[in-house]
Amino acid sequence: MSASEELSSRTFGNEADLPRVPLPTLDATCRRFMEWCAPLLTADERARTEAALADFARPDGPGRKLQAALERYDASEGVHSWLDTFWPYRYLGRRDRIALNANFFFLFRESDEGQVERAAGLIAGALDYKLRLDDERVPPAVQRGRPLSMVQNKFLFSATRIPGARQDTVRSPYTDEWPGPSHARHIVVFYRGNVIRMDVLGPGGRPHALDELTAGLGTIMKAETAPEPSAGHLTTKARAEWAESRAALLAADPRNAEALDDIETALFCVCLEDFTPKNTLDACDHLLHGDSGNRWFDKAVSFIVFADGTAGVNVEHCGLDGTTILSFVDALLGTAPAVLSQRSGAKSQGLPLIEPIEFVLDEELRRDIQDAASSFAAYGAATATTTVSFDGFGSDEIKRLKMSPDAFVQMAYQLAHKRAKGFAGATYESIATRQYRNGRTEAMRVVTPEVLHFAEIMDDPGAGRTIRRDAFRAAADAHVRRAKECQAGQAPEQHLWELQLIHERRGAELGGVEPLPLFDSPGWLVMRNDYLSTSSAASANIRYFGFGSTSEQCIGIAYALLPDRFNVYLSTPRPVADAMFAFAERLREAVGELRDLLS
Repeated sequence: MSASEELSSRTFGNEADLPRVPLPTLDATCRRFMEWCAPLLTADERARTEAALADFARPDGPGRKLQAALERYDASEGVHSWLDTFWPYRYLGRRDRIALNANFFFLFRESDEGQVERAAGLIAGALDYKLRLDDERVPPAVQRGRPLSMVQNKFLFSATRIPGARQDTVRSPYTDEWPGPSHARHIVVFYRGNVIRMDVLGPGGRPHALDELTAGLGTIMKAETAPEPSAGHLTTKARAEWAESRAALLAADPRNAEALDDIETALFCVCLEDFTPKNTLDACDHLLHGDSGNRWFDKAVSFIVFADGTAGVNVEHCGLDGTTILSFVDALLGTAPAVLSQRSGAKSQGLPLIEPIEFVLDEELRRDIQDAASSFAAYGAATATTTVSFDGFGSDEIKRLKMSPDAFVQMAYQLAHKRAKGFAGATYESIATRQYRNGRTEAMRVVTPEVLHFAEIMDDPGAGRTIRRDAFRAAADAHVRRAKECQAGQAPEQHLWELQLIHERRGAELGGVEPLPLFDSPGWLVMRNDYLSTSSAASANIRYFGFGSTSEQCIGIAYALLPDRFNVYLSTPRPVADAMFAFAERLREAVGELRDLLS
């Protein structure tokens, strides 16, 4: 779509005209792969990787056959992107727990509202968004005059991940099984382990008035602690184990199928907590992995509201990325709830229908739920977290210093990691690619030769200010160049990963089932073994963004970089917590030092 063409104002009106994700050539990907992994390798590791890569990409080698198969797939009718099979595998194929490991959260800006008013306001805003989305009246996102894919919005309402023995599935509207928007009229409210269905749309599809939503939530909050353990705990289990537990629930009593149906078709969840967080970090931690009896981690969207009105959202990642959720949150928090309620056509219809959702449990299921609860509580306790905030310093000042804001903070992370641990480690950064049809993200690797030089020179006592500044700018420029390549779909990691997956799925059919040494090479393994896993989100309506770490030595870095401030949430396994706390201290120093260097 050229910038001069008329853009559709309908939510999904530009999807068919979006350009396809480019499929890189095998030769370009192999060249980039060596560039990306080389800075992390010894000379011997590099030689072994080059040999494995040469074997993979030789004229009659496996890489050529796999690339040809991928090209045929990309050209097939009905295929939107060569990544169409990759994305479900990447997200739905993971077999560990998604709670804490995959779901992410946003902590919303502060509000003067109490708990019930805040929760009712979020519900009213979400209903306004849903009804506008149903009619395709949510304006398409546009970046530099070009439309972005809005497909992810189809997973905001009534989408639920369903555990499977080998791979999960998604139950959602806008599918062959459930054509068009969600026709559900209810949400699920969790409070003190109670799971309660509340109708928020009347029989005619009009939202309940704001005061009725408030009254409905107030009624729910009169409930005592639930007598039975909450099935929500089961959503924290590793996926195949949760699939077994779900099958046991369904086999135990026919009423459990109805209970699951109520939860899985609900528009979204609202989790009401009966306590006030001790501080901002405590709020973030509970948004990431709070009491799992008060959550359904498989639900696409769960609003969480604490006793003092502090609020945020926990998001299941398989169909939703941060940029889509930020747009949604901005729509909810950028306008007063009363205005959104009025715009939605809400009307007085009496107290919303409220019904408990109850599972019929036997002793074995009770024990299963209690074991899942204990296991996840221990898992959460084995995760160390902290926040780092820079008030009065953000993207505006970095731009005044004539540098890319993202490059600045990524270089600060590299310098802090080098000083905290003594070396540069593999670093992942998520790069949005929604300008393409069904576009999501590209995987960027941050460590370049320029980064290594910059980190060394910053601690070289013989290097003067000018030399350090030049090294900093060179590293930042290299970062921007690589980020632009990723935005253009020219990145090696996901391409090679999908070739590996084609080999696993279709190797026999394509004439090769032998192992591929490339995917056991030092380059492939070292480049993807994260020491830092980073992702950014920017909105005045959020204070913090967060997710769990991705490996045993990894620090997860979720950062909200705003014009006037910069907030970071860090997470890591507790056995390596000291390194994370050292990194946080070094980061505070590095940001100030780099700011002064450019001033």
